[in-house]
Amino acid sequence: MDRADSVFEVRVACSPAAGLAEEVGVAVPAGATLLDALRASGFLERHPQIDLERQAVGVWGRVQPLDAPLAPGDRVEIYRPLQIDPKDSRRRRQRQQRDATCSPQR
Repeated sequence: MDRADSVFEVRVACSPAAGLAEEVGVAVPAGATLLDALRASGFLERHPQIDLERQAVGVWGRVQPLDAPLAPGDRVEIYRPLQIDPKDSRRRRQRQQRDATCSPQR
């Protein structure tokens, strides 16, 4: 195996705050893990609020452990904790829509 085959690129995406999204490409060696890519991305240093003990991480929208091996072209993602339960949000929107359509018209 030559040097060109032992290194490949992955993308690392992060949205550290609402309305802010970043994505970088990083070169990682064959056998690299999700944690290796996160460290190589620099996100952990630039965004100290990222807590890998509490936040989920994954590849292409699927949660994975930090020691999951990567493949060429993978997209590593850091997921922010939800601020509101999606079910509660949906119920609130439905209630607002119902109230808007059922209110008396004058």
